[in-house]
Amino acid sequence: MHYDIHGSGDALVLIPGFASGAWSWSWQIDEFAKKFRVITFDPRGISRSPIGQDESVSIPSIADDIVRLLEKLDIEKAHILGISFGGFVALDLALRFPERVNRLVLASTSFGGPHHVAPSIDVLAAFASTDGLNTADRIRKYLTVAFSPDFVETNGEAVDRFCDLREKNFVPREVYMQQLQAALSFDVEDRVSKITAETLVITGDNDVVVPTQNSRNLAAAIPNSTLRFISGSGHMAFVEQASEFNRIVTDFLDSKV
Repeated sequence: MHYDIHGSGDALVLIPGFASGAWSWSWQIDEFAKKFRVITFDPRGISRSPIGQDESVSIPSIADDIVRLLEKLDIEKAHILGISFGGFVALDLALRFPERVNRLVLASTSFGGPHHVAPSIDVLAAFASTDGLNTADRIRKYLTVAFSPDFVETNGEAVDRFCDLREKNFVPREVYMQQLQAALSFDVEDRVSKITAETLVITGDNDVVVPTQNSRNLAAAIPNSTLRFISGSGHMAFVEQASEFNRIVTDFLDSKV
């Protein structure tokens, strides 16, 4: 598994979203590295992390890879930040390996299952198709819907940068489909109350990919959790309002108990 380390201090693992890799944290790394030992990685099968012929992709398998990476780096506990699909991985990790988690940040994500609030059919369709999966047109079609319309109109350069980074980091069709299937079947609603880590749930208040109600439900179900909204942002709040996102996360992770 390809990984990078930036900065020093308490370890902070950043788990990327659906079909994404370490590149997606380009708006966070420099800021977080001022206070933390930031660990980014490409999940199995994505970009620089090859996948073995007999290996498959699942949420538990990615969580297991993270734990093995922490063992390799001799890190006993780390802060864990997962966004969207990466939030599913973070939840799985926190539930199965609570001893490995310091503080937990769940961004633009859900506990899944029958009470998950689904996006519109149009949004689902944008993500479900694999036609021209790694082409510029296809990438822009499904990624643009994740940003708020106002941001797309006024900050086209940032949207283009995100899409360009995705285009440069290849995602095999079988890996894409396995992640999609894992996301659609994810369900930890009946277990999230067992999370022991102090938790921040954060989301844009105009998220149409993982509708904002999911974050409300998640925060209500997790003991010792805090819910924060980023005003005027869509699913990509960590890009749209990167400074505010980074400040809220840093303040939470750096605060004294």
